[in-house]
Amino acid sequence: SALVLCMDVGFSMSNSAPGEEPPFAQAKKVIQKFVQRQVFAETKDELALVLFGTDSTKNSLDQDGQYQNITVHRHLMVPDFELLEEIEHQIHPENQQADLDALVVSMDLLQTETGKKCDRLNIVLLTDLNTEASSDKLDVIIENLKQAGITLQFLPFPVEDEEEGEGDEDRTGSGDPGRGKGLSREQRSGLEMVKNIMLSLDEEEGLEEIYTFNAVEQLCMFKRIERRPMAWPCQLTIGSSLSIRIVGYKAVTEEKLKKMWITVDAQTNQRDDVKRETVFCLDDDNETEVQKEDIIQFRYGSDIVPFSKVDQDQMKYKHDGKCFAVLGFTKKNLQVLRHQFMGTQIVKIFPARDDEHAGVAMSALIRGLDELNMVAIVRYAYDRRSNPQVGAAFPCIKPDYELQCLLYVQLPFMEDLYGRQFTFPSLENNKKIAPSTQLSAIDSLIDSMMLVTEDEDLLKPHHLPNPAFQRHFQCLHHRAVHADSPLPPMEPWLEAALDRPEVIQERCQAPLQEIKKLFPLTEVEKKKKLKTSAQIFGKSEEPDAKKAKEDEEEDEYNLANIAEGSQVGSVDPARDFRALIKQKTLSFGECQQLTHRIEQLLSNKNTHYYMKSITCIQAFREQSGNADLFNSYLQSLKRSIPSRGLEVFWDLLVQAVTLISKDKVEGSAVSKSEASQFLLAEEKKEQVAPEPVEDTGDVDDL
Repeated sequence: SALVLCMDVGFSMSNSAPGEEPPFAQAKKVIQKFVQRQVFAETKDELALVLFGTDSTKNSLDQDGQYQNITVHRHLMVPDFELLEEIEHQIHPENQQADLDALVVSMDLLQTETGKKCDRLNIVLLTDLNTEASSDKLDVIIENLKQAGITLQFLPFPVEDEEEGEGDEDRTGSGDPGRGKGLSREQRSGLEMVKNIMLSLDEEEGLEEIYTFNAVEQLCMFKRIERRPMAWPCQLTIGSSLSIRIVGYKAVTEEKLKKMWITVDAQTNQRDDVKRETVFCLDDDNETEVQKEDIIQFRYGSDIVPFSKVDQDQMKYKHDGKCFAVLGFTKKNLQVLRHQFMGTQIVKIFPARDDEHAGVAMSALIRGLDELNMVAIVRYAYDRRSNPQVGAAFPCIKPDYELQCLLYVQLPFMEDLYGRQFTFPSLENNKKIAPSTQLSAIDSLIDSMMLVTEDEDLLKPHHLPNPAFQRHFQCLHHRAVHADSPLPPMEPWLEAALDRPEVIQERCQAPLQEIKKLFPLTEVEKKKKLKTSAQIFGKSEEPDAKKAKEDEEEDEYNLANIAEGSQVGSVDPARDFRALIKQKTLSFGECQQLTHRIEQLLSNKNTHYYMKSITCIQAFREQSGNADLFNSYLQSLKRSIPSRGLEVFWDLLVQAVTLISKDKVEGSAVSKSEASQFLLAEEKKEQVAPEPVEDTGDVDDL
């Protein structure tokens, strides 16, 4: 379609009563909202902007003093951000008298710049009705509009109801059109002129095309992105002998924003000024560059498995192309469960157009499934490049619209099911929490918050826009026209759309108050801890550190209580070990779980795993009730360091952990000096290591 926005910018558009917004500002908001809706809807519709009442003249009909003070600001083209910026910064009220000759210029623009490529031609006229036009000129305009098939919409200045203005017949002349009630004489004649034009173009519905500038409220919501439904022709097969020509259309699918974030020069905002180049380098000191054709690595988890492009192509599953094959039938409510629906789309399947046999066969299949309360399990493949799916085809029959089709929904494979079967005790058998009047209160709350009832339907997905899209578009438009100012707050209508509907808000107040009475909240005081003898007599060594340590252990213990089972896991083995010891689920003498986990961690020669192993060894030492057991493990670990190549790990370990000496735990066979020497021995051994004997032979021998 092609549309011309014809806006009055004459001197009368700036007049308004004190405290009121002038018509020009309202009209400017309307065209801003309209254009930005078209920009974000990503349509191919073309749009032009004509201004009349301008101080200058710029149009193709400007000859012999005709069609003056009319400017074609933008010729027909797809609207863009540049037009939004021009509307914001370049369109201002001017000082000339507006003239309806602008309609003739708009018609000429549509006829000369569209040709036959547009199905719909439309003109939207925004004016305060203080315009001049003779009856002869109006007759010519009406006749040309009819011949060209151009529709016309008027957005006049917001007027009072006619009943209010009837007593103002004697209002004189050209008073400010916005002051008081009713209209000036010029505006009344202009309004009659508008009615005559619209009724002449459409005798029955002409007046329905007259709006007010309050239409800005209706234009606040951005249009949804327009998508033309793409037909998907295929064959529905049942077995090897029955085939039905079908065509599929996406009915519901996840819409995604067109985000093309491109790096540009911040000084020029030109993407051509920034050149992007991708290179592949080895993770070495020189960052050796590798050619793209030499890269064949393919990561699988933490491992790197070499895969060439040929291998990847051969690995892909190959099939015969698009298909919609029925694998079997099953009961709708028994095997196909609602919570197992997956995928991002629902496809409507119709018989092929102009194929009577396909229509009869599909009708029989759909009605049979509906009468037997069954669904078809089908194998669906969009094309040769896509992986096949297994899904369910539900019968859909709407008698009012005579619509019959199948609705395809994807079903999960075994790997897609992540659910676990949880078993909970019955609430009915628990006398402590047996509900009484509380049940009826919750029922009342649910009833009061129902969105769909017999009388009303507040849940209308077709009229509920995605708030993330709306906010995204609002911010994009603001940034396009105001590059340096901060983003605006969320618009009030959008905040209201995110809130609970007012009807629901009012209905649920009484049930909420009743629930507040039946479910009282009381503050639970924390139980006082038993005082120790040190706290009573005031004798305590390092009380703050000890208290902090106790609190830390208590927190870890509470977190560990949530975990199931009695195993030392791999996520936080030190915490699991402490919790199991504290719960006495695992005796310290049976600490093989922790040592086995340490050995697993050390098999990965990585600093992250080294630090996790050191934390485990520290937990081993802290919870140790048998010093000899810990010391013997640490000594055996030290002996295995050279053969396992864990020198880096040992250097980290000796900074945090040593043997348990007698001064720490009574009964230990290791003295304090021995514990210190245990860490230093390896270092001294390296220092005392004999230097290589200098070769006394001849230089030639060397």
